[in-house]
Formats: sequence, C-alpha cells, structure tokens
Amino acid sequence: MRPLARRKILITRARHQARSLARALEEKGAMVVAIPAIEIIPPDSYEALDTALWNAKNYQWLVVTSANGAEVLAQRLAALKLPTAAIDALKIAAIGPATAHGLGEMGLHVDEVPKQSIAESLVESLRDQVTGQNVLLVRAKVARDVLPDELRKAGATVNVVDAYQTVVPASSSEALRLVFAAPSRLPDAVTFTSSSTVTNFFRLLREANVPAWPPSMAAASIGPITSQTLRNHGIEPAVEATEYNISGLVAALCRWSATRQHMRV
Repeated sequence: MRPLARRKILITRARHQARSLARALEEKGAMVVAIPAIEIIPPDSYEALDTALWNAKNYQWLVVTSANGAEVLAQRLAALKLPTAAIDALKIAAIGPATAHGLGEMGLHVDEVPKQSIAESLVESLRDQVTGQNVLLVRAKVARDVLPDELRKAGATVNVVDAYQTVVPASSSEALRLVFAAPSRLPDAVTFTSSSTVTNFFRLLREANVPAWPPSMAAASIGPITSQTLRNHGIEPAVEATEYNISGLVAALCRWSATRQHMRV
C-alpha cells in the first residue's frame, strides 16, 4: 500500500506552483485538494529592480531568495533586452535548490546554495564573503529582514529590491468554506510551504467563517520558520520536514502517516 493511501491532503501553495507538490503526494497515494493561500503578482513598481539590473556592474553579489524571484529576473532581463551576461558576471547565491535550478534555467551560474533553505543558513554561507561588498537582494515585497540585516552586520552594503508581492486569492475563501462544510470529509492534513501560506490560510479561515482549527486536522510544515508561524497562530505542527523542500515535506508526511497507521493497529 502506498504510504499516503486514503489520506486527504489540502495544499496551500500558489496555483502555478501547486502541481509539483500535488503530483508528489498523489504518487504516494494521497487525495489532494488544492486551495491556494497565496497568489504571486507584480510589485507596485519594477523601477528599483530594473534600475539595479541596468547597473549590475555596481554589485559584487546577487542574492535570490525564491524560485519566483528567479522567474521575475528572467522576465525583467527579457523586458529590458539585457543579456544574462549582465548579471552572470556577479557572484550569485540562491536560498535553495529550487531557486538555484530556476537561475540555472536562465543560463546563470550559482556560487552559493546553503545547506538548509532558510535565510539563517544563507547568512552563514555568505557572512565571510560579503564584507565590503555591494549585494543586490531580490525578494518578495514582504519578507523577513534576517537576511539583509545580518549581511549588513557582516559589512555588506545591501540593496533590497522587490521582485513580486503576494496576495490572498479572491476565490479561495469560498472554496475553503465548501471543504469545511462537511466535517466528515475534512482533510487529514494541510501543507504549508512558507510563512505567507500560514498567515493567509488563517485569514481565509476567518473569511470562510470556520470558527476554529479542527483538532483532527494536522498541520504539515516545510521547515522551522513556517512552523514558528504556525505556533504564533496557536497551532503546533504535527509534521515538519527535515529537508526544507517539497521532497522533504512529502517524506515527512509519509512518516507521519505511517505513525498514525501504527497507532491505529
């Protein structure tokens, strides 16, 4: 029997990113319900990013904190008719393998990928390399300030530019209301792949008039930062990935499911 057979898993990733997680869960036997808690939209303006790309020679490092950021970089270089060589001359850091893959798809080299796909690990990778360096940090409009703050403490000059912003999808609260309307068919678990998905999911619960988190439903987190955001909302994650990526999250769910199955025997 596949490890997630008969498990109903709700995933909250942005619509354009949900398929990879859904496919991985379905391969393990899960029934997947996708209700995006975030939607990726352009920032208020691309002016700061475009200016930085035009003046890439003024930087020594480019730091990209998500695959979405890598995708926007490719789009803006094309819009500005700038060759990838304009930024490939820089040293480039990616927060994790998915981001590194996105940059590689553009034909860019990646010099640094931290051991763990979190800002704190990326800081440790870069701390001794950025003293006296100009760093271009490409990220979401709203993000934790650990990375720029710590790089500045290490002696870097950091220019933070918005590549995109996230919003709550308009249709998701009604979709969530329908899912929670039948208590006997509630999801066994909900996956969270970022702090934004957590924050927005709780907003969606309020909009859907769901009074409380059902005790039978497990929260599955991609890593410690996302887990802490869940705790800030009063929910202890039942599942936390040990490798902070989609494969790690699926593996953690499989271990959780096996434990639950064993407890019933």
